[in-house]
Amino acid sequence: MQALCKNHFLQQLYRKIDGAVLYSKNERNLDCIITFQTHSILQRFMLRFDFLQMDCNDHLYIYDGAHAVGSYKFDLSCRNTQQKLGPMYTRTNYVTLKYVTDGWGLESNGFKLVITAVKDPKHACTEFRCTMMEFCIATDLVCDGINHCADGSDETSSNLCHNNDSGTILGLEMTWFVVLVVSILLILLVCIVAVSICLCRRGINNSRTSNSVPQQNYSLQQMYGSNGAMMPQKQQETGATLRAHSGSASARRPGPASTARQSEARRVRQRGRRDCGPRPTEPKGRVVRLAIGAAGSKPAG
Repeated sequence: MQALCKNHFLQQLYRKIDGAVLYSKNERNLDCIITFQTHSILQRFMLRFDFLQMDCNDHLYIYDGAHAVGSYKFDLSCRNTQQKLGPMYTRTNYVTLKYVTDGWGLESNGFKLVITAVKDPKHACTEFRCTMMEFCIATDLVCDGINHCADGSDETSSNLCHNNDSGTILGLEMTWFVVLVVSILLILLVCIVAVSICLCRRGINNSRTSNSVPQQNYSLQQMYGSNGAMMPQKQQETGATLRAHSGSASARRPGPASTARQSEARRVRQRGRRDCGPRPTEPKGRVVRLAIGAAGSKPAG
């Protein structure tokens, strides 16, 4: 009741309802007025208490009309109890409640008031008709856990309540259940895609790391000496220069096959020199003598 009794502009409006349940528990220092209206002029209100215990200084006034003026129809206080009060009916399609409390009371004080818009049996009913009183009430009030017919027939109707239960899954309506399932599937799909992307990126990073490992090991071999100690920067540079020179020298040094070919060529050249060397000549004096003889010199006597 305290939530409905807040002082704002909606408090003065008529609240059109098919049914409502009002609770109050040890609410202090209240003085508020609430008016309810039916949707049809052919309807009127039935009021019934499921619990009622009030202090003698607290009053709940019930007016059969749209305003809290004139004489009230009921004045409920400490002398009234649930057992003494049965269902109460209005003659119009309005009901106005005026609730007044003081600043003291027990924790057990309060009430539970069920308000239902009903249509008399003489009018045609296109919704749900109660069994005992034959009142017609809205279908939305059937099988909602609240006794709106006062005889419990709206909660024990096997056909309607069974259909309502069959249209729910895990306590949810079919529409909300489908929305929940689709939302869960979308969340799972997003999680799977995110995990797949993470795994792909991790695989790419691992392949890059494995390709760069030999270069890093080679650089570490250059940085450490033969005894495993870290070499200074200058020694590293000197060692790199020496390795470069040794590499170039080893490139210029002939291999075993080249050395064999060079030795064979050297032996061939030496053999050629021995075969093609100058032939032995006769002494120069003999040549001179032959030349003179040919010129017709006289033989010696």
